[in-house]
Amino acid sequence: MKKNTLFKKILLGLSAVGPGLFLIGYNIGTGSVTTMAKSGAIYGMTLFWALLLSCIFTYILMVAYGQVTLVTGHTALYNIKTQFTYGKILALYIMTAIIIGELLALMGIMGIVSDLLQEGIRLISGNVVSSFLIILILVVCMYTLLWFGRYQHFEKILTFFVILMGLCFVIVFFMVKPSFSAIIKGLVPGVPNTPGAFGLVAAMAGTTCSAAVFIIRSTVVAEKGWTIKNLKTEKKDAFVSAFMMLFLSGIIMAVSAGTLHVEGKSLEETVEMIGLFQPLGGKAAAFILILGITGAGLSTVFPIVLIAPWLVSDYTGKPRDIHSPMYRILTFTGILFGFGMLFLERRPPALMVFSQAFQACILPAVAIPIFILINRRKLMNSNSAESKTNIGLIAVILFSLLTTWFALIELF
Repeated sequence: MKKNTLFKKILLGLSAVGPGLFLIGYNIGTGSVTTMAKSGAIYGMTLFWALLLSCIFTYILMVAYGQVTLVTGHTALYNIKTQFTYGKILALYIMTAIIIGELLALMGIMGIVSDLLQEGIRLISGNVVSSFLIILILVVCMYTLLWFGRYQHFEKILTFFVILMGLCFVIVFFMVKPSFSAIIKGLVPGVPNTPGAFGLVAAMAGTTCSAAVFIIRSTVVAEKGWTIKNLKTEKKDAFVSAFMMLFLSGIIMAVSAGTLHVEGKSLEETVEMIGLFQPLGGKAAAFILILGITGAGLSTVFPIVLIAPWLVSDYTGKPRDIHSPMYRILTFTGILFGFGMLFLERRPPALMVFSQAFQACILPAVAIPIFILINRRKLMNSNSAESKTNIGLIAVILFSLLTTWFALIELF
């Protein structure tokens, strides 16, 4: 009986943070793994401050976007479109930029996942399976789930992938026995004066404090059917989401900082992680790492494919019906981009870092409007922002401008 009660409590706790789990699944993908592992390998824990700030600001913006949705009953793009003089142009810009950035990311994710599964199959059987076949099987399976599924089903699938991903990274952390002294020494914050450091900071901000997360946040809160009475639950959900992003990303960075950085090894490709960690933890560690990164990648694909139809519904204010012709056409078109990496010369990790830096450039366009909306008395009534929320949002805006500058330095 006690075991059943405990299990029920765990399930109840997970159901209470559904939107948060959805966003963890979206946020911690192969791009995050690549970025955090590369940062740890090259700079140790020196850039942990950027991750910490990104997660704090992610929490602030998630709460703000959720709160406005709870009060107005409308999602983010619809509020931006209707509440500003040039809101239609701004909303269209945000929608277009996010969709382009996410489709680029989807191509990189499917490329990385196919490479990892190729390596996993080779480790188990010694055979090499073509990337095209692996991507085809994944695309067919995922589109079948999208065709028959509902939001609640995706929440459960993402819960599984998030738990799998978290367990795998924690297990690998203890299997490879990283140098704890190196991790602790590296926590002194700084921005190394080396090529690519600014780009990594921008990519870390782009993959954690992502503009898409906050636009989607309002949609998944609306899907949950919450109202202003659920404000405390919404804040708790946002905290769990941001904390788990910090914990999982920090674990990945620490594994690299305590092993690869100590041995002076760099990391350019996600698949390289398998070869670099195998001598430290054996084939078991390599296989668990493959499972973890694949889980991270697949947990990101569902939200990315749903982004375009959700944003169209958000902008137009129309109901979100995943089984409507518009949704099925857009999700099918989106998932076809999974084959894109097969036709590009650029390697998947390079495309991922580019797409994340691109996301960092959109952040100011998302942070500034919500600061204005949450302080608009006519819209929010008694639920407008408190002083501490405004201080936090101003800090987010300054951070978004800084990381945008870092991204532009790296990109141009």
